[in-house]
Amino acid sequence: MSSEEAPSLYAAREPVFPRKVKGPFRQMKWIIMAVTLGIYYITPWLRWDRGPALPDQAVLIDLANRRFYFFMIEIWPHEFYFVAGLLIMAGLGLFLFTSALGRVWCGYACPQTVWTDLFIAVERWIEGDRNARVRLWQAKWDFKKVRLRAMKYASWIVIGLATGGAWVFYFADAPTLLRDLVTLQAHPIAYTTMAILTGTTILFGGIAREQVCIYMCPWPRIQAAMMDEDTITIGYREWRGEPRGKKHDGTTGDCIDCMACVNVCPMGIDIRDGQQMECITCGLCIDACDDIMAKIGKPRGLVDYFALKDEVREREGQPPIPVWKHILRPRTMLYTVLWSAVGIALVVALFIRPEIEMRVSPVRNPTFVTMSDGSIRNTYDIRLRNKHGDPRPFRMSLSSDAPLRIQLEGQDELTVIVGPQETFAQRVYVTAKPGTEAAQTDRTDLRFWVEDLDSTDRAYTDTVFNGKEQ
Repeated sequence: MSSEEAPSLYAAREPVFPRKVKGPFRQMKWIIMAVTLGIYYITPWLRWDRGPALPDQAVLIDLANRRFYFFMIEIWPHEFYFVAGLLIMAGLGLFLFTSALGRVWCGYACPQTVWTDLFIAVERWIEGDRNARVRLWQAKWDFKKVRLRAMKYASWIVIGLATGGAWVFYFADAPTLLRDLVTLQAHPIAYTTMAILTGTTILFGGIAREQVCIYMCPWPRIQAAMMDEDTITIGYREWRGEPRGKKHDGTTGDCIDCMACVNVCPMGIDIRDGQQMECITCGLCIDACDDIMAKIGKPRGLVDYFALKDEVREREGQPPIPVWKHILRPRTMLYTVLWSAVGIALVVALFIRPEIEMRVSPVRNPTFVTMSDGSIRNTYDIRLRNKHGDPRPFRMSLSSDAPLRIQLEGQDELTVIVGPQETFAQRVYVTAKPGTEAAQTDRTDLRFWVEDLDSTDRAYTDTVFNGKEQ
């Protein structure tokens, strides 16, 4: 047996220090970052008037009252299918964009990418560009290194707190919660949630960074099933760039092996090695390479967005296929149809859902009661839901081919007042006179009606009356 130690199967992480780059894709990422973070931080503070009895926060996840408010839309717990539908649409949209344009979500709009970009921007602002950060990483600990690291981590903590703070504002009235947080009167859950989100934001966006995309996120491994040779993604035109060299005497390709594409990559990969799971198609390598090509007088596009099928055609001297033909193909059209179908179904369901909801539950123990005068009485538990922001009077009645009498427990009339956004339970008695067909028949169909006396909207539920079978 050899005395030599077995080689280690674990490789320590090499930190990635992306270099600053300018170009249209970097500019697009800045814009998307500003828009997405702006939406995230501003949304809890938007107001929407729903009436005196309802919250006026435009977007609110009200866990205490089991409601979800989104501007004029209100989702109740039993309407969770709307949330499920939105999740399905998000999944289908991800499939659609990945099959058409590769990992554009990962490269531009994924929260992990957005916050990582923000943390890198702060790090670059404090510690300098790539070379300065590499030197600082390799330097021994001294006052300068401690000072710069302290400034960076303090900035990260502020970003993390703002992230956690913005998130908890979605679950309570934002101005009230902010006041309670500042005065230390908020619920401990709010502080705990902010602490957890602060820590995870710093860990994922500031420390782990690309490791989250490579090892924690499942999407890089799923995307292969979504992409094919017609998918437009980032690639290196090897036929044009190889062999690499700086001679420019006709014996080398356009690539001068300057490593600019590698130095700007937030994932730390070399796009010239071909398609890789780690690539998030952010386009920064394109900006870097185009800048170099302009300086040496070569045409742009050595690294670019293109379909793998076009790369083969270019090698053979054929023109590329029009972009719209790559995008409009059976797979993407199928995803579009499915995505649209789910969206249309949700919109239709949203507009046809009733404003009044009634649920009738016959009391089965006992099925019926024989009164002292011989009449047969059935008992029903009725639940009325008022979805409006003000109290509403509801009048109950019934219809049946048989003569039946309705009575509300504890009520002299057939009208009840249901509070705003409340569910009201009412026990109802239905009686058939002795000797009538309903009293002597096992089952008699009947229909309970409820009418909103303010809006005249009506709703009904069918059930049966149980008699004493002769």
